[in-house]
Amino acid sequence: MSRENGNRKPPVIEVLGAGPAGIAAAYALARTGKADIEVLERAGAIGGNSASFRIDDIWCDYGSHRFHPVADPHVLEDVKRIMGDDLLLRPRHGRIRLGGRWIHFPLKPLDALVKLPRTFALSLLADSFMGRFRKPSPGPRTFSSVLLEGLGPTISENFYFPYVKKLWGVEPEKLAVKLAERRISGNSVSRILLKMMRMLPGLKGKTTGRFYYPRQGFGQISQKMAEAARSHGARFRLNTEITRIERQANRVTGVWLRDGDKQVRRETTQVLSTIPLTALVALMDPPPPPEVVAAARKIRFRGMILLYLVLECDRFTEFDAHYYPELSIPISRMSEPKNYNGATAPRGVSVLCAELPADPGDRWWNMSDEELGKHFTRWLAQVDLPVNVPVRRCETRRLAHAYPVYDLDYEPNFRTIDDWFMGLDGLLVFGRQGLFAHDNTHHAFAMAYGAADCLDENGQLDRAKWESLREVFSHHTVED
Repeated sequence: MSRENGNRKPPVIEVLGAGPAGIAAAYALARTGKADIEVLERAGAIGGNSASFRIDDIWCDYGSHRFHPVADPHVLEDVKRIMGDDLLLRPRHGRIRLGGRWIHFPLKPLDALVKLPRTFALSLLADSFMGRFRKPSPGPRTFSSVLLEGLGPTISENFYFPYVKKLWGVEPEKLAVKLAERRISGNSVSRILLKMMRMLPGLKGKTTGRFYYPRQGFGQISQKMAEAARSHGARFRLNTEITRIERQANRVTGVWLRDGDKQVRRETTQVLSTIPLTALVALMDPPPPPEVVAAARKIRFRGMILLYLVLECDRFTEFDAHYYPELSIPISRMSEPKNYNGATAPRGVSVLCAELPADPGDRWWNMSDEELGKHFTRWLAQVDLPVNVPVRRCETRRLAHAYPVYDLDYEPNFRTIDDWFMGLDGLLVFGRQGLFAHDNTHHAFAMAYGAADCLDENGQLDRAKWESLREVFSHHTVED
């Protein structure tokens, strides 16, 4: 419990969601001692999509996760301090399939020169030369038009277009420009080539081509930060269902929870929400205006099935991740967890994790684990990775809110919802799910720290400061 200042009780802050953003906000606020913090989480564990768990004594994540060295310095410093020796600096060692060949990813100059199909490489260089002469496409700007203008047809049509179609289930010309801004840091061939040159010996920095990763899975970061938050008095309530969020006119006044057969009210100074913005709209009581409800129905998240193939071998390949842009197989990426933290134990067993973009109700979503495992092994054989070792089984995990879908209509719908939330007192919305943001964990931490910094000792929000930070957040770019 936070300390009281004389007879003044500290403000009560309820944090909705115990994913990275919610945990980081609880930690940032609790360590100041200026608020009474409670985190509410529907699941039985913390971490959200960034949690970790064990399969046959191997630490596994919900897909491929890394903590990137480009994180804000104060965020990175906190993570390093909290994690101690359990935070490893690991070399990136992945592969991407281009033109039917495996190429190191991140791209390395010599490897790309040797392994890229000659016609592909020549076309890429031609696109770089012709970039200055390309004219903007007529008509509305979209994800596809921006990439064709900046990158040219070779890498757009052979990598980005099929990859995003697989990930979001939407044609590239029906995706918004915002996706290109959020997702693609190298938006010209020359920038891609420059990033490749920085991988050369003598030009590499200490963390170039490297990432931070915990000994016990990516979720250990959330676990350790939650422990630190608890040490400062924050409380975490798991398996807790929020039934409604009470408001009076333009002020949020309480959160209602289900406790067995009872409804329990939590009076609050401020609600910090990191849950999906669509779920937040549905919980408001009384409901938002009709136009906000209608906009929420049009906002869509892309789901994901994680397939975990348990193999009887020390390791399947030397690579941490494989990327599959081609549409001939449905999975987008495969990771081997033991290669992320360099674990050698347990012996005789390894796990492959495939990311299969899918939505609730489609053919993949309703398929059994055994059926999905058989498909997984067939897909690997198609890309020259035959499974020639015994398979113990396939397990799955399903995420209904893996990625926000930036279709052409998302922005006005998001703005309608967001503007209404911003007009409420006692409510602060942030995080990947709350701001419909396609970003990394270090971005979620930065948002959480920013939110905590905008609340005073009475739990009141400095709106001007928060709006300024929101502008900064809007320029976050995903690190792959």
